[in-house]
Amino acid sequence: MKASAPGKLMLFGEHAVVYGHPSIVTAVSERLYVETSKSNCLPKDTRFVDAAIKLWGQEGMNVSTQCSFSGVYGFGSSSAVTVATLKLLKPDVDNKTLFDAAYKIVLDIQKTGSGFDVAAAVYGGTMYYVKNQTIEPLRTLPIPLIVGYTGVKSNTVDIVNSVAKKREQYKEKVDRIFQSIGKIVEDAKSKLVEGDWERVGKCMDFNQEYLRDLGVSSEKLEALIKAAKSAGAYGAKLSGAGGGDCMIALGPPEKRAAVEAAIDGAGGEVVCVTATAPGVRIEP
Repeated sequence: MKASAPGKLMLFGEHAVVYGHPSIVTAVSERLYVETSKSNCLPKDTRFVDAAIKLWGQEGMNVSTQCSFSGVYGFGSSSAVTVATLKLLKPDVDNKTLFDAAYKIVLDIQKTGSGFDVAAAVYGGTMYYVKNQTIEPLRTLPIPLIVGYTGVKSNTVDIVNSVAKKREQYKEKVDRIFQSIGKIVEDAKSKLVEGDWERVGKCMDFNQEYLRDLGVSSEKLEALIKAAKSAGAYGAKLSGAGGGDCMIALGPPEKRAAVEAAIDGAGGEVVCVTATAPGVRIEP
């Protein structure tokens, strides 16, 4: 048997989501596959697969993994492999039980996280997500998403912890930033459903301003964001923890080639993925 789960990209709400504010995340078309095997063929970091096998009492089972995307992109490979492994072990499990089990494993290993990446892997699509409260699918038109990789792999846990330390020092200021990001998420939610891409792009710009204030952007991210906007993107921002990994932009179809060329010219790598991909599934 073989199971697969999608990667993810955060559209809005990074870092604020950890503290109970809303976010919007989308599952991407690149997927991670797990299948039963005669011998183990696993990535270097086997903690998530091992924990999934142990949680549901399947010790001794051999599995192999294959990923259609690079683990350096920040697409949530840890959550995807956890979800896909659990689904492989219990194909008939319902999504809520699967989410709870996978989120527990991720928290046990990483010690921090909001669960939005687990939700994307389980449910797929594009969703409005609030930690421990809401997983709401959003019906959107195809999102004209353009993705650029900085070439720098960031450490999500370290960056999340650095924001936590900053909040300890400047709680009132950081909480105001989180509240403002939450308001942007609410605006972006309605505009995504309407397909008002120009306004969604503006929301990306506003969200990025607050992420700069949190200190999680980088020179390389800013260079790619500036290049995309100069080439005609409606808006652009980092996606995920920051420090590196990927930036995202929205662009009209007639500007897509120019935006991609601009990202490439600024030293980025264009990653060809589409948004709103299906969630975890058993493969034929």
